[in-house]
Amino acid sequence: MRVTQSMLSNNMLRNLSNSYSKIGKYQEQITTGRKFTRPSDDPVSTVKGMAFRTDLNKAEQFTRNIQTVNNWLDTTDDALDQAGTALHRIKELLVQAANDTNTSSDRTKIKEEIEQIKLQLRDIANTKVGNKYIFSGTKTLAPVFDESDMTGHINEEIVQIEVFDGIKLDVNIPGKTLFGNIDNFMSNLSNLLNDDTKTGEDISEMLGDLDQLYEEVLAARADIGARQNRVELMTNRLALHETNVTKQLSENEDVDYAKAITEMITAESIHQAALSVGAKIIQQTLVDFIR
Repeated sequence: MRVTQSMLSNNMLRNLSNSYSKIGKYQEQITTGRKFTRPSDDPVSTVKGMAFRTDLNKAEQFTRNIQTVNNWLDTTDDALDQAGTALHRIKELLVQAANDTNTSSDRTKIKEEIEQIKLQLRDIANTKVGNKYIFSGTKTLAPVFDESDMTGHINEEIVQIEVFDGIKLDVNIPGKTLFGNIDNFMSNLSNLLNDDTKTGEDISEMLGDLDQLYEEVLAARADIGARQNRVELMTNRLALHETNVTKQLSENEDVDYAKAITEMITAESIHQAALSVGAKIIQQTLVDFIR
């Protein structure tokens, strides 16, 4: 096959065009900091990048969920701490009321303080995070105590929030029974103090029930504390997962500047060599022959 000057020129131009494309590709990588800017440049890496970004978006949502879990658990712990303090004060008043030297007026004063603490405990039972009641089970829009009565619209079902793929944490405790028992005890104590026929011994018999309620509050706080520890572990796990996915995304898409610069310099050297060779194979002009 006869190789013509036209064929040599066309091959040279095609090779120079490819060389320019390579140089442009490396320049774009260095400028943008990315291995590719269009899906067509690397379809496989593009699909991987989409999966990594999906994981990161889920991790961000899980992080927000964990913040919500912490808010619920911290608020619950604070509420139970206040309930325990209130019950401790009730015990002091109960011991004081069990003294038979108290006059009717003394008992009335004790009863009045107990009534105020009862209202305070109802307020604690109606504690909210945002617009949700944390002791109302899954009926979070209904208070445990509606005015003066226990509402029948709440339940003791567990509220769960997802904090990782397939992992959900309980964020509330059943408050209907706990605070219902406390409220019934407070009502019985008030009625007892209102009865002048009851002696100090009758009153002191309620100490056992009060201690039982206090233990139930402590047990609930211990449960919340264990969950808070679990949340801390999940927070660390999620942070590690997010770091790993971010690293994988970077390795998949971010350019290695040292490598890209080296390859661009190499491509430029090859391009200059191609230009030099091309200049020699281009057909000489009539002027060159006349010399």
